[in-house]
Amino acid sequence: MIIDFHTHTFPESISKRVLEKLGKAAGVLPATNGAASGLAASMKEAGITYSVNLPVMTSIEQVSAVNNNLLNQKETLLADGILTFGGMHPDYENYRDELHRLVRAGIKGIKLHPAYQRVDLDDIRMKRVIACASELGLITLIHAGIDIGLYDHNYSSVAQILAVIKEVQPEKFVLAHMGNWACWDEVESDLAGAPVFLDTAFSIGPLDAYPDVLAGPYSRVVLEDKTFLRIARKHGTERILFATDSPWQPQKRYVKRFSEIGLTKEEQERILGENARKLLGLKK
Repeated sequence: MIIDFHTHTFPESISKRVLEKLGKAAGVLPATNGAASGLAASMKEAGITYSVNLPVMTSIEQVSAVNNNLLNQKETLLADGILTFGGMHPDYENYRDELHRLVRAGIKGIKLHPAYQRVDLDDIRMKRVIACASELGLITLIHAGIDIGLYDHNYSSVAQILAVIKEVQPEKFVLAHMGNWACWDEVESDLAGAPVFLDTAFSIGPLDAYPDVLAGPYSRVVLEDKTFLRIARKHGTERILFATDSPWQPQKRYVKRFSEIGLTKEEQERILGENARKLLGLKK
């Protein structure tokens, strides 16, 4: 069983427009059409059993509307192997009620994106959402590190993450992009070994450049294989989750890369699916 713990989908009606805007901002060419249909086709080609869909709420107005839409599509998405999380914005006033509603609907977790939401991870608004989600048994997955398209400030630095871990002690805390994208030295020295999961989304290359777009300063900062192995083994491969960031990385190529990167067979099995299966509470 292969589980991709970090993917994104958008409604068919806007997916082309959204991908063009985000792709140009990041200088990265998408690998699917950005809709659920494209993800399902990509999963089939790559031999992936489940993908976790992560909505990003960039405004408080999106929270209930996007979550409603995903809850209405939940079973349809699941038929294609797509497990959707809910989303939350740190400024959403009724965050407790909304998180309770997601739990009642059978949602396994939420996504927070400090960079897109322009709120530091160690801000009280973020911490109270993470604390409530943890109390309810929800997985909280955050964008961690520099964002490739918004690189003016690191809204979820290693120092901020460590402060949240110490103060909030979330039980099911997942840090995207191997703990802190483009800040690999700090991940290896200060974060590896902490009581969190790291997902591998967008962290190993190559990255496909968007044609005729000038690349930003962080557009090609990915982990070398030997550095990935050091970090993964220091952290513990039982807490590494295979993830691609589809549509921003091709799933089939990412699966193949994990057979070439130097992991043992047991490490591959853990990372590619077993760790995620346990965290999500899925049957074998």
